[in-house]
Parts: sequence; C-alpha cells; structure tokens
Amino acid sequence: MIDPRLQTLRVLHELGTVTATAEALHLTPSTVSQQLRQLSARLGLGLLEPAGRNVRLTPAALALVEHADALFLRWEEARADLAEYADGVAGRLRITGVATAITAVIAPAAARLREELPRLAVEIGEDPDENRFELLLSGRADLAVVIPAPDGPSPKLSASLEQGGTPIDDARFVQRPVLTEPQDLLVPAGHRFARCARQGVALAEAGGESWIRAGDPADQHQLLLTACARAGFTPRVRHHAVDWYAVAALVAHGFGIALAPRLAPVAEPYPVVRVPLRGEPLPVRRFVAAVRRGTEEQPPIARAMAALCAAAGDREVQGV
Repeated sequence: MIDPRLQTLRVLHELGTVTATAEALHLTPSTVSQQLRQLSARLGLGLLEPAGRNVRLTPAALALVEHADALFLRWEEARADLAEYADGVAGRLRITGVATAITAVIAPAAARLREELPRLAVEIGEDPDENRFELLLSGRADLAVVIPAPDGPSPKLSASLEQGGTPIDDARFVQRPVLTEPQDLLVPAGHRFARCARQGVALAEAGGESWIRAGDPADQHQLLLTACARAGFTPRVRHHAVDWYAVAALVAHGFGIALAPRLAPVAEPYPVVRVPLRGEPLPVRRFVAAVRRGTEEQPPIARAMAALCAAAGDREVQGV
C-alpha cells in the first residue's frame, strides 16, 4: 500500500495551502500539518518552508511529488489488473459533472449501468462550487464530465488546454471527448431572427444586437467572446444571468439576445425562440470525460465510459 501521506503532499502541491488541502481531503489543517511533519521525519528531509503566511514545497518535496504521481499511477494500474479477478463489478462509482452533462449523458449512462451492473452503486453530483479535477485528484470522484475552457477551473489544468477548449496533456488524467453540443441564438418571439427558426442565421448578422451573458461564465461567456470574434465583432454585453430561466426572462422582455447551448432548458411560458446558427465556424461546447490516469481500465470506470459514449451517441443521433 502507498503511504497516504503522499496523497496529502500531492494535494497540497495542487492547491497551495494547508487549509485548502484539509478541505479537499476532509481533514483538519492540524492533521494535514501533522501528516506532513511525520512524512518529513520519516524521510529525514525538509518538505515545507515558510512563504509569507503560507508554506511552499521544498525542491526535495517537488521531487517526491513526481515520484508519488508515478506511484499512484502504478497503483491504479494494479487495481485495474486485480479487478479482473473479482466476481463481477461491484462497489461504488462517483461521477461528477456540469448540469447539462448530467441531463444529456450522465443520468442516461447511470441508468444503463444500474440495469447492467446491479451491484455497482453509482453516485452522481453536480458539485457546482467544486473544481472537478481536484475532486478526481483527491479521490472524491472517480469520473468527471466537464467542459474544458482556456481559463479553466484549475491553474495547472488551464495551462494544458488550448484556446477553444481542446484537452491536451495533464499526466495525472486521461481525458476523452464525449459529446459536441451546438449553440443556438435565444431571441424574443417578435425578433427579426424569430422568422429564421427553420433555416437559421449566421452569427455575423447579430453583430449590432445587445447581448446577455448567459450561463456559466467559466465556459459559456468565453465561448460567446470567441465565437463573436471569429464572426468579426465584439458583443455588446448589457446584462448577465447564470440560471437559464432568468436568461429566458431577460430575453423575453427585450433586454438582449443570448447564445444558448442546445441542451440548456428554456422555460416554456416565456415567449422566446431558439434560432440555430449556420455557417462556419459554428460555436460548440465540448464535453470531456476525465479520470485519474491508471484507472481507465478498471471495470467500473471502463463500463461507465462505455455507457457515457453510448448515451452521447444517442444524443448525436437526435442532433443533441
């Protein structure tokens, strides 16, 4: 077994403070400090040094983190190999994801798993206030479905993402594309674009409109800015709302138009119209499934990945 104090050190390296590490691991700050002191004493090396009111890892600790990452990778691979000897797939699988991912693929995939693997308990969480990659790293989640963004949830992770949200390399995670979701314009029922609900409009035609920054600013606002820049204009953002019911109300009352993901719910009572976009490049959101590297071959996670892909395939057939 791997010394669990190495995991504490890894999480501290990721989050930067003892307090944040304690919260992520459901420990007290004093327990985190004690574990690291014990690990330092066992190795005969200083692992932490003062940095203002916080601490930072010493060069020796940074070297140890690299070895710990390799150890945890091998441990996950070993668990995957040993799982093949188990009698069926059982245990607990924790999935975290953004709300629209739960609607589109996670809930259908979990229902499929419930039928196929009755001994596997699947737990689903939206975790809107959490960094989902940190949930994976700390072991509080086994699989995450996220929308990667250039200014993305984790400083280290964001450095490994291209503009436009394509996942590249983070040696700690395996990331696989799951679903591509088109974007629509959300306009009032009496808007000039409402007559184009069948044939669609080009985004460049909306250059003179007032806009509502709609949805999660961590990904949706960046997508709006990028899409409009490619269409040749900067959107005049006048209002903003995260909840899609609030967005629909603002649109319906003439405060602006919005870029809306195809999977985002729109309240029926509001007189708004979805208008598909046409032309290239079309703005899309990309859902990515991520797991800790080394776990991807463990039977529960491999089956969950397959179920997610199947649910995504059903969505693609329906045009999302």
